[in-house]
Amino acid sequence: MGIFDWKHWVVILIVVVLVFGTKRLKNLGSDVGEAIKGFKKAMNTEEDEKKDPNAAAGTPPLNQPHTIDAQAHKVEEPARKD
Repeated sequence: MGIFDWKHWVVILIVVVLVFGTKRLKNLGSDVGEAIKGFKKAMNTEEDEKKDPNAAAGTPPLNQPHTIDAQAHKVEEPARKD
């Protein structure tokens, strides 16, 4: 018995149908289905990018060495006369 009794679930289903209506529930079901498909597609795309991140974007690798040649100079401020 308890909460998992089929009679309780039937009453809950009837209340939900009365509150939301069948049309909104049908739209909700299709929206949830599309969201799941989109999630799966995003997960597959993310896995593909992890395998070869440059193939998906068509950009050069980010780990190419770049060097900047610079030389630091000490700047001395003139002494103030007070």
